[in-house]
Amino acid sequence: MTSSLDYEEKKAVGDVRDEHANARSLTPSIADPEVPEHDLEPQRTQSTLPPPPDGGLHAWLKVFGGFFIYINIWGNTLAFGAFQTWYKDNLLHSSNASAISWIGTVQAWLLILVGILSGPLFDLGYFRSMLYLGNFLVVFGIMMLSLSKEYWQVFLTQGLCMGLGAGLLYIPSLALVGIWFDKKRALAMGVVMSGIAVGGVIYIITFDRLVRSIGFPWAIRVMGFIALVCALLSFPALLSGSGMLARPRKARRLFDKSALKDKLFIIFTCSTFSCFLGYIVPYFYIPTYAKERLGMSESMALYTLVMSVAGSFFGRLGSGVLAHYIGSIVTWILCAFASGILSLSWISIESKGTFIAFSVLWGFLSAGLVTLPSAAFASICPDLGRLGTRLGMSWSVSSVASLIGAPIAGALIRTKSGRTDFLGVQVWSGVCLLLGTVWLCVLWLATTRSQKKGWRV
Repeated sequence: MTSSLDYEEKKAVGDVRDEHANARSLTPSIADPEVPEHDLEPQRTQSTLPPPPDGGLHAWLKVFGGFFIYINIWGNTLAFGAFQTWYKDNLLHSSNASAISWIGTVQAWLLILVGILSGPLFDLGYFRSMLYLGNFLVVFGIMMLSLSKEYWQVFLTQGLCMGLGAGLLYIPSLALVGIWFDKKRALAMGVVMSGIAVGGVIYIITFDRLVRSIGFPWAIRVMGFIALVCALLSFPALLSGSGMLARPRKARRLFDKSALKDKLFIIFTCSTFSCFLGYIVPYFYIPTYAKERLGMSESMALYTLVMSVAGSFFGRLGSGVLAHYIGSIVTWILCAFASGILSLSWISIESKGTFIAFSVLWGFLSAGLVTLPSAAFASICPDLGRLGTRLGMSWSVSSVASLIGAPIAGALIRTKSGRTDFLGVQVWSGVCLLLGTVWLCVLWLATTRSQKKGWRV
């Protein structure tokens, strides 16, 4: 009798080529158009077992492993706001806010860009190699950061090394979860992506508690040991029952020139680019604003960022539920508009209590700006067989916005009468998000007219 694991391995061989695209878009399973249906059907009819169970030890181990991977790769990225404040006042005090923010944005940019390129490597059977190398680069980058004293050293370790490592783990770890789940895929991936907020909270609190008591080098080393433990826990979980991933498969294309003639694709890319220009800015400057403008202690300033990251955890859940009822694009419009207005309202905030409320609301409302685009793209892509390729093309362009958004905002910071003026940061973030809202409204109108499916898209 064929075991449940054998069954799933055979199924994965046929379906895995586009699974990394499915994982990124959080859409239902997409059959590979290049794999004939009759090649898969005998395995279904000959097996006496029921359909894949969407559960079991090996399947949930993938969720467990992916959760720890996301703690490392996205947790460190969201925690950069804590480093931004510390670097400005201590280690890199001779550098301006814009130069410092380049470190965090390069890390986030490489995470997305290399993540896109790692999809074909996953198809070619290099998952194990990427798992080992990616985790090594993340942990090695953190440990080398503890020895860094100059700007270029911090840029190489935290920006380049950790960014490259995170990019190698980003898509493959989520794609692997997609292989083992069908009907419960959204639930499984939701658990994995919750590691983003959990990791952000863990690393920010660890940095805050230790940097003042044992110093920057050892605080970073402790974070490195946490990352190492998460990596070691992910290895057996992600590799169990995944021997079929070592077999080479046909990789998807990286470029589809027909997308350049698709108006919905162009409008979608303009929407994500505009939103990403403003999205990450408050995460980088919330602690700095709390400390320099409102006079909060360094510890309390970092906890405002913790509250914002924690709010994003519930925001991801809430935006997902709302999108189920009113559509991904409509929910995306609401999140972008609310985030843009909230960012502009930041200008008038002068009290600590109001700013704490702002930080929590920012995390909650802006969370959908990251999770909703992938789901929305599935509804505008004319050929789901090319969904992964087109989404990768769009994310490649949008990742540039993540790279330049925060540094541009940092360059707009001014000092007046001995006080730091954040007006440029606040206006930049708000205007970019409202511009993204306009593009999203255009996308919604174009989609409803072309597809004639009603307003829920």
